[in-house]
Amino acid sequence: MSWLKKLTSGLSKTSAKVTSSLSSLLGRTSIDASSLEEVEDALILADLGTAVASRLAEKVRRHKFDGEVTAAALADALSDGITEILEPVAIPLQVESGNSPHVVLLVGVNGSGKTTTAGKLAQQWRQQGKSVMLAAGDTFRAAAIEQLKVWGERTGTEVIAGDQGGDAAALAYQALEAARATGTEVLIIDTAGRLQNRSELMDELAKIVRVVRKLDETAPHDSVIVLDGTVGQNALSQVSAFREVADVSGLIVTKLDGSAKGGIVIALAEQFGLPVHAVGVGEGADDLQPFEARDFANALAGVDETSS
Repeated sequence: MSWLKKLTSGLSKTSAKVTSSLSSLLGRTSIDASSLEEVEDALILADLGTAVASRLAEKVRRHKFDGEVTAAALADALSDGITEILEPVAIPLQVESGNSPHVVLLVGVNGSGKTTTAGKLAQQWRQQGKSVMLAAGDTFRAAAIEQLKVWGERTGTEVIAGDQGGDAAALAYQALEAARATGTEVLIIDTAGRLQNRSELMDELAKIVRVVRKLDETAPHDSVIVLDGTVGQNALSQVSAFREVADVSGLIVTKLDGSAKGGIVIALAEQFGLPVHAVGVGEGADDLQPFEARDFANALAGVDETSS
């Protein structure tokens, strides 16, 4: 199955939630002010948030429909509005050759998919011919250390790991030293999942950043929060909290396959303006792909790709 089909399939629940709520608009010759509330409500239900829903509804109202409002025309109008919001933030994760190594720190709450994302990124960069090192900074969970080692074996990537319960900041420092000594191009540091309201865990994350900067004051070069696409509006408070301690520079949204809350990506783009580097719609390494604004907008709005 192509990536576009996987994305469309993954977002089908979100798309259905939006399009079924708007079915009453079909057959009209325009979207009048009284219909705006229906559009807004449908978008809020898909976790776009009130501000985005209002902005998009107004774009749909102003859209010049050629004759009656059809399902296809409504989908196109929605897709255009969504694309406009998402295009400025659709920025892939790039390895800068001037960094030695380029350090990517992955942060987020428990269960968001950080360790799997670390492995997938390693595989993709290895396939591009780059040398990569993984640091198993989730020292809380033995399973996370083992999982990262499996990805290391699968991708031919060296994994720097310590004992369960060890000092995550010390391990990150050790990994950066090793990556520099071997001339490795990319160092990906996995970290333990932590709830944003647990101050002692957030302090530990801030310590990892501080310690890494003792070796390279410009690192981490990317501080990426990995978000579970099924959590909806909770993702907004997660980004706010992690930005304060880890200087979050971009987002990766996982587990969008089967989520009815895919609209959260648009709410995140609108509220924070942070780069959305990639989205994930499955378990395979190829199921994490760079974020494309128009593809995502079409999948969410229910645009029929075969007819366009």
